[in-house]
Amino acid sequence: MNGIEAGRLDYEKGRLSLTYAPQWRERPGATPVSLSMPLTGASYSGAAVGAFVWGLLPDNEQVIQEWARRFQVSARQPFGLIGAVGEDCAGAVQFVAPARLAAVLDGEADGVDWLTERQVGERLAGLRTNRGAWRRAGDGGQFSLAGAQPKIALIQQNGQWGIPRGRIPTTHILKPPSADLEAQAENEHFCLSVLGRLGLPVAQSSVQTFEGEVAIVVERYDRLATATGVARIHQEDFCQALGVLPDRKYQNEGGPGLRDILDLLRVVSSAPKEDIESFVDAAIFNWMIGGSDAHAKNFSLLHAGGGRARLAPIYDVASILPYAPQVQFQDVKLAMKIGGEYRLGEIGLRRWAGFAKENRIDFEQVRDRIGLMADKLPDLAAAARDEIAEAGGAHPLNDKLTDVFTERSKWVKSQLDKAAAAG
Repeated sequence: MNGIEAGRLDYEKGRLSLTYAPQWRERPGATPVSLSMPLTGASYSGAAVGAFVWGLLPDNEQVIQEWARRFQVSARQPFGLIGAVGEDCAGAVQFVAPARLAAVLDGEADGVDWLTERQVGERLAGLRTNRGAWRRAGDGGQFSLAGAQPKIALIQQNGQWGIPRGRIPTTHILKPPSADLEAQAENEHFCLSVLGRLGLPVAQSSVQTFEGEVAIVVERYDRLATATGVARIHQEDFCQALGVLPDRKYQNEGGPGLRDILDLLRVVSSAPKEDIESFVDAAIFNWMIGGSDAHAKNFSLLHAGGGRARLAPIYDVASILPYAPQVQFQDVKLAMKIGGEYRLGEIGLRRWAGFAKENRIDFEQVRDRIGLMADKLPDLAAAARDEIAEAGGAHPLNDKLTDVFTERSKWVKSQLDKAAAAG
């Protein structure tokens, strides 16, 4: 981690284990690999290790199978997979094979293979036909990105894109749109822009075109530009922090819910009041816009050392609402239930009151936050649409998103008015 040997990952007799290096555990302000594996313990094995390592790998069976064939490792065991692709991961961890360790630590392995815009476009185009093409045979740099959607990680310097290796980290994630839904890149960028205007910390994004291939380009918040280069900042998603395997990321499949995340923030956050407010605002926003994929892997923690953390900037936010009639509103379910309910159309103030009671939060504060967001959302959506258009990114979906956000806000305000009239 951060160029220092922090521990060792082993796989013996069918069991995955992680052992911290003694000098790392004794280091002042050292960061654990995961909050589920604190530095109070010297070694861990079993579920927590598996959940963390699997959580760094793509959540896509096709990609896993292809990588397993390419690197001649098991698709059912993360040890071989992360050993092949784990030199650049989410957070500050690098998984380096023993044969390469000295070269990586002393910088001999450092370098960047620079790409032309055409080469970047070719890689993005390849992902449309082969989700496993985000890594190519012969790539000097190794990276692994979690999530179900195909994507690539690159470094950007002086306007040029490249594949870094050794200690040099990637700085941006490039994600082409899914074939299932129109203008998904524009949707995500728009939603992040609106959420940022509401005052929440968000990942910085843009929509760019590379030789005709559209992608949302997201600046990595787990990277920090310094006078000597780019540093890694450690982070993990909430599934990893809670020791939950990524195939259970949805609450209805046994994954974490809003209460699990809020309870963890109360314990580990160095600014719990601020982080809890931000997370509740994010939950309200996803309810208002129909953000149906806001599961526990789409929220993360930035480690602050000493077992403390902060809620990371929000990422991977998109609205399902503009895709009607392809998607029926009555069929939309949220990834985490609110007041015991997943169905978007069945969640109103009564469900939010249940959420507040369950999580020991003042409902009046929650109701006020809902009202404030409903008041602001139409104007902020219009402002985001106009700013994106002025930057050359005008798209019909942005107009549609602005309209549906406005209609949704009107409905929310009508519910608040009815509740106020009823006393």
